[in-house]
Amino acid sequence: MNITLLLAAAFLLQQVHPVTEIERIVKRGMGQGAFPGVVVVVGTVDTILLARGYGHLTWSAESPTPSPDSTLYDLASLTKVVATTPALMRLADRGALRLDAPVQRYLKDFHGEGKEAVTVRHLLAHTSGLRAFLPLHTMTDNAQAARARVMEEPLRRTPGALAEYSDLNAILMGWVIEAVTGLPLDTAIAREVTQPLGMTETRYRLPRSLHERAAPINRWRGHPIRGVVHDQNAERLNGVSGHAGIYSTGRDLARYAMMYLGQGRVGPTAYVSDTTVQAFIARGRGNRALGWEMNDTTTTDNTGTLLTPRAFGHGGYTGTSMWIDPGTNVFVIILTNRVFAPKTSRSIRQLKEVRADVADAAVRLKERTCRLVNPALAGC
Repeated sequence: MNITLLLAAAFLLQQVHPVTEIERIVKRGMGQGAFPGVVVVVGTVDTILLARGYGHLTWSAESPTPSPDSTLYDLASLTKVVATTPALMRLADRGALRLDAPVQRYLKDFHGEGKEAVTVRHLLAHTSGLRAFLPLHTMTDNAQAARARVMEEPLRRTPGALAEYSDLNAILMGWVIEAVTGLPLDTAIAREVTQPLGMTETRYRLPRSLHERAAPINRWRGHPIRGVVHDQNAERLNGVSGHAGIYSTGRDLARYAMMYLGQGRVGPTAYVSDTTVQAFIARGRGNRALGWEMNDTTTTDNTGTLLTPRAFGHGGYTGTSMWIDPGTNVFVIILTNRVFAPKTSRSIRQLKEVRADVADAAVRLKERTCRLVNPALAGC
């Protein structure tokens, strides 16, 4: 058989066996030393097509295999779109919050030159004019001092002029949620997000009883560290922040993704209106939507070649990601603990390649399911 026929046969095998292809892809990432294990969940608006764990929670072969149902991952910056964004979306949907209202309406201590022009929408779109990051964990000694430091941070540019991804935006959004609801952020997220969506495993500040279910993020004296938030600024804010700190499972995140593909509904339950969902996932400045990143079709980083320009998603530094594509009716969740003693200096680059290839395989899996298994599947 010539090389052309061999390549054609390999392509056909991938078309017919995308689940096997996904396993091959993630095993490649583990073999490269990028992460010791991974949970992959692929689905549509109402169906889980794949939910499986691969590898191990640590580099030891005696360590458990991650579970999409029970392994708790520190989502890091995925917190921004799994907790903060939907809470603001729901508050806006019922009229408790105005996206175009000045942030100062809700946060009186947000003061400084030009800040009267910064709106909640600017925070969501990362166009506030604030810098990307402040090392609050080294600049301050406690949560109160950290809040004061964020509030006094000057703008670097005119609000609305340019999109610059910023943790400070999300931290402020968390405080806006507290001001509007009158509740601590973790309680507000439970009321506005996790409880109504049935995300029973998703929470800030894991109790000691759940630490063994958490994917480890580091080592101390040879022992895995788990259940302690990885983001140091979130830790300075007592483990609860709008930018990081949430733990979740693959199955819980699948319920969340289904809500977007369902235009604000999960099954028969309405979470928000379809018009509100559309407003939040509309492309804005700098390839950003409200809270979300939009698919940059000029590169295959993270999203591959088969997700459409309508796809939106986000990632977390610890090795987590979620992409949702209304154009193909597919979501792809990849959860790793990349930060746990990677065996390569290129773990981020290699994880991006894994994400891209899995995204393409996920689209093929959905197409195969529609073609060969269940043509009546919603979204086919």
